Formats: sequence, structure tokens, C-alpha cells
Amino acid sequence: MAELKTKLNDASVTDFLNGIQDEIKRADSFEILKMMQQVTKQEPKMWGSSIVGFGNIHLKYESGRELDWFVIGFSPRKQELTLYGLGNWLESNLLKKLGKCKTGKGCLYIKKLEDVDIKVLKELLKQALKAARKA
Repeated sequence: MAELKTKLNDASVTDFLNGIQDEIKRADSFEILKMMQQVTKQEPKMWGSSIVGFGNIHLKYESGRELDWFVIGFSPRKQELTLYGLGNWLESNLLKKLGKCKTGKGCLYIKKLEDVDIKVLKELLKQALKAARKA
């Protein structure tokens, strides 16, 4: 089995976010960082070279595969901001109130924060965190 490339590391989250060329995406990323810190009450960590994650869980799949992963996180991808860990909430009524976004494979994709309702996004993050802690 191939080794997982997305691992927890000691790279600087601030340096990574400051390196984002697009000013809006950089500002939105710092806002999401702040939001996730408030919700999780944890410090952000880099996972791989481009994902900011919060928390750490050990996952075991039916296939026998095991890995360490973050509870919630995000990545400022070229096309969109990708938020991870919201899988259980992507079909919820909250999502319908969020605003302009896309979903797929447990991720939420947002072009820019001004496209969504920040209060609803915070609530989605809280619900996802709560569900992850129960699991």
C-alpha cells in the first residue's frame, strides 16, 4: 500500500497562508482559520503541503487501512476554498441556507466567503465537530 502523503507536519500555517498570492483568497483563508480555531478551540497544524487541519483522529476502515487525520480543515486551492470534515452535513438543511457553494466526497467548496452566510458556515463547522467527537 502506498504511503499517505498528507501527514501532520511542523510547517508554519501562517507562512503558508501568507504565501497565497490572491489577496481575497488569502484574507478568506485567515478568516476561515480564525473561525475554525474558535469552533475547535485548537491550534491549526499543517497536513501535507497545503491543508490546514484542526484536531487529530485515528481512522480505521473496514478494509483494514488505518491512518491519522484531522477532524476539520481547509485548503485554499487554486479554484476554490475546500473545507474538509463536513461530510455528514452536506445534505442538511443548514447547507441549503449557506449560499453559493458546491459539495463532493465530504468536502465543501466555496469560491469566496462573501458568497456564503458566515453564521451558517460556523454552525456547519460546530455540527461537524460535534458529530466527529461522538464518533
